[in-house]
Amino acid sequence: MSLQGVGRMWRRFDVTVRDLPLGVLFLVASFLPGLRGHGTEVGDLATRPFDALAVAALGLECLPLVVRRRWPAVCLALVTCGFALDQLRGYHSTAGTTLPIVLISAGSHLERRRRTTAVLLSVAYVPLAIALSRLGSGGETPEEFVTFYLVLALAWGAGAWLRSTRIAEAERRERVAAQTRTAERTRIARELHDVVTHHVTAMVVQAEAARYLTAAPERLEQSLTAVSDTGRRAITDLRHLLDLLNPDHGTGTGMAEHMEPKEPRTPAVGRVLTLVEQTRRAGQPVDFTEQGTPPASTGSADLVAYRVVQEALTNALKYAHGSRTSVQIRHSDREITVEVSTDGSGSCSAAAVGSGRGLAGLRERVDVLGGDFSAGSGTDGGFTVRARIPAGGTS
Repeated sequence: MSLQGVGRMWRRFDVTVRDLPLGVLFLVASFLPGLRGHGTEVGDLATRPFDALAVAALGLECLPLVVRRRWPAVCLALVTCGFALDQLRGYHSTAGTTLPIVLISAGSHLERRRRTTAVLLSVAYVPLAIALSRLGSGGETPEEFVTFYLVLALAWGAGAWLRSTRIAEAERRERVAAQTRTAERTRIARELHDVVTHHVTAMVVQAEAARYLTAAPERLEQSLTAVSDTGRRAITDLRHLLDLLNPDHGTGTGMAEHMEPKEPRTPAVGRVLTLVEQTRRAGQPVDFTEQGTPPASTGSADLVAYRVVQEALTNALKYAHGSRTSVQIRHSDREITVEVSTDGSGSCSAAAVGSGRGLAGLRERVDVLGGDFSAGSGTDGGFTVRARIPAGGTS
């Protein structure tokens, strides 16, 4: 098994199990002859050999480390009592080193009554220092007791800093996650708006036109075929959107999946002609002009250009039905330029009546790629949408 596998297995254990080796290590080290009498020493008491009370002191100092993260207050209280007994009896064991460790752990993991705990520890240190000063030979000065207290306070402060850092990191991750969710919801909403609005608008216009063609069966059949084709394209685009929500969707091996060919997930600029034909079949006269050759790699520029044309033609169908519309696309090595203009006063109402969600979404998409976007009415009463989209960017 690799070291990474061992690490993952170790992290699955409860925190008490993971903290047990630390307590056992200090307990065993305290009984080693070479380390006996070389531990933490506060005051000027002579070192004495271990006795029954020494075992109790070592147990209080080492064993509570098992719960230092689960019950930090209990661990701190027990270790503090064990440390006081250790120093007052003069054992000066290695286990005394656990007090700063426990203070760091408590400062990091204690959630409630933190100030009260700090005040109680500070108050409890005063009688301990006085008792050690009286029991000692007088070699310990008050400055040395104050210095040791500052060391303990520094350990508590280090734990508090770790806690604040951990909280700040958790809040940062939560903000990033919230921003990511918001951005993803916005992206999905834009895609859904583009797909549903365009295709449904075209289908509604085509269906309404079919009502007046009952006396012309051939034209009626063409109109109904256009509605069916538009519906199929809407289903295809919605499947692509579903793939965006769930990348594993449709990865099975069913018969339908083998029989139904998959279309490209990202619409290319070349598919703009399909949009133009679809809009023409809905009764909108559209002139289409494409200049230049698309570069080998356009990044997200081709998709954004497709959406610009799609939204502009949708607005033309909804608010300027029957007005002549012009679609112009120009390719260069560095950018794609799109211009969609509609004659007549009907397109002016598009900006006033529409919610603007589609145009606002287009502006955001173009801005992300570092391009320019504009949409507005002209002096002749028409409405024009222009976009300059740098090629090679990723939206």
